[in-house]
Amino acid sequence: IEQVLGEAVERGQVTVDGAQGIASRLVERGRKQTNDVLGDLEQLFDRGRGELDDRASEARRAATDAARDAARQVTGARSRATRAASPALAQADRLRRAAGVGPSFPITGYGELTAAQVQGRLTDLTPPELRKVRDFERRNANRKTVLSTIEAKLG
Repeated sequence: IEQVLGEAVERGQVTVDGAQGIASRLVERGRKQTNDVLGDLEQLFDRGRGELDDRASEARRAATDAARDAARQVTGARSRATRAASPALAQADRLRRAAGVGPSFPITGYGELTAAQVQGRLTDLTPPELRKVRDFERRNANRKTVLSTIEAKLG
């Protein structure tokens, strides 16, 4: 642009002041167009980032919901399995204690049992086994119904 304007001044087609004015206007117009393009790019970038944030939030929400549903299903399945296996485990505990083998805690799967299931398993326990269950219950779940049943059996 400077070269073309310089040649125009040399040929006398434009004055030096006129050439400088033309150059200034061209530079100003270029600056304005550049700023407009940058503004448009920033808007597009912000819009794209907003869409990405929205999609990421939706994906996070869907993953959280799926994890919550899976946890509920696992918890439900575990509870159903424990209830279904409870009579067999109670019988196995009686046989294990009678044979004097296996773990020292008198009730298998104790942590998974409801208070009612624990109370049902207390019937065949000896006083030392009842005390062991009582002490464990006090340190952990501390369920009043279980503790009162144990105390009643201990006399």
